[in-house]
Amino acid sequence: MLPEHPWLIWLLGPVVLLLLVGLWDILQTSHTLRRNYPVIAHMRWFFEDLRPYLRSYIVESDLDGRPFNHNDRALVYARAKDDISSHPFGTELNVYSEEYDWLSHSIHPNEGAPREFRINVGGPQCTQPYSAAILNISAMSFGSLSAKAIETLNLGARKGGFYHDTGEGGFSPYHAKHGGDIVWEIGSAYFGCRDDEGKFDPEKFAKTATLDQVKMIEIKLSQGAKPGQGGMLPGTKVNAEIAATRGIPIGVDCISPAAHTAFTTPIELLHFVQQLRDLSGGKPVGIKLCVGQPHEIFALMKAMIETEIKVDFIVVDGGEGGTGAAPVELSDRVGMPLREGLILVNNALIGSGLRSDIRLAASGKVISGASLAMNAALGADWSNAARGFMFAMGCVQSLQCHTDKCPTGITTQDPSRQRGLVVTDKAERVFRFQKQTANALRDIVVSMGLENPAQIRPHHLHERLNAVKSSSIDGIYPFLKANVLIEAPEATPYSRFWAAARADSFRALPDIRQTSYN
Repeated sequence: MLPEHPWLIWLLGPVVLLLLVGLWDILQTSHTLRRNYPVIAHMRWFFEDLRPYLRSYIVESDLDGRPFNHNDRALVYARAKDDISSHPFGTELNVYSEEYDWLSHSIHPNEGAPREFRINVGGPQCTQPYSAAILNISAMSFGSLSAKAIETLNLGARKGGFYHDTGEGGFSPYHAKHGGDIVWEIGSAYFGCRDDEGKFDPEKFAKTATLDQVKMIEIKLSQGAKPGQGGMLPGTKVNAEIAATRGIPIGVDCISPAAHTAFTTPIELLHFVQQLRDLSGGKPVGIKLCVGQPHEIFALMKAMIETEIKVDFIVVDGGEGGTGAAPVELSDRVGMPLREGLILVNNALIGSGLRSDIRLAASGKVISGASLAMNAALGADWSNAARGFMFAMGCVQSLQCHTDKCPTGITTQDPSRQRGLVVTDKAERVFRFQKQTANALRDIVVSMGLENPAQIRPHHLHERLNAVKSSSIDGIYPFLKANVLIEAPEATPYSRFWAAARADSFRALPDIRQTSYN
């Protein structure tokens, strides 16, 4: 027989449920808060889950967010959607803050500057040079990103004539589907060109490297998010397709070795470069690294001089980079930031007399034409962006990249979450973001009275030291003259690092400033 008031059943149901939850909280021994404050303590975890969204949409000011603030993200969204990206009422930045820097304009702008800037990549040992755009898609692997995200990026790259770096996860069918230019990144696990033991397989490499779509080969030595460690893909994201692409077990954490097995010294690295160049049919071969110990960079310079084998390009990844999971200590405290790393590598190339044959690229928090111009002032021929292109696809910086629960379908292998990512629509946004950002760089070049970004020099970029003092970058950091490391290394700030560098090892030679811990 039903009670006279059926609504009592609906009222008693939740009450009984809460009583059961409270009883379980009191009896369990794992969480102190739940034992002391049954039921109510669950609100803590509820708000912890909501915290990233509440902070981003309600609490933060336009300039407070990290790693990218609201204004940074809004700029990318506006350009990707072809909306107005102008800003009213002047800058919101504190121009007297120590974080402020600026570029010098000219009273005689050059409206005749080219509409597009491209960079020819390929030194004298390369027979198939490549013409790279000024802004390209940085390394993001299939696995870290979803299949639809990879498709979207590659279709956008094809439409815009810029390249798409595969990341170390291998050249997947989704990279190949739309035919956009590919830079194939080879990491320490050799995904896509590995044998059964995880070692480099020349035949498998050549099969992919000689494809017309693959334009350049990039050897990853380290990356900004976790320098000194290999990449890591959680097992929850390793589905059958990813396992087949990489040659690994399904559902098992995929952890790349920290170091390569194909080489152990600078000279061996260069012989590996030459091997890849030959196997690919003469395509440009370069390296990507986050700068750590300076003597290792100089060791590479000495090895190139000694062997006469040169890399075609170097991509410097800043310690502030990163799109996936990384240990907090590494992402926060290990690895040189982009500005210092880029200056050091550029100085090493110039001081060693190698700069004319080797191109230099920058990667790390690149989202605007100003980012491109500032990198050019420090020596970069072009820049790569990862998170900027993720924003263009619709990323909302929910910081769920490593959980397989990305709400926008970009960094998840969950088909239900990928459903919201429409490839043709988002590819158009990727294309527009790159195009308008490159156009913004041209506007800066024009305002500076120059012909191209290569003419932006360190004296054009200024940095505030404190509220009352500022200086051009060449008054803060050293910028070397050609061949000075060969002719007079003692006259440079790098003399002890140059002296400690050796072509036959990444280990430093004994130095009077080194301490013995024996």
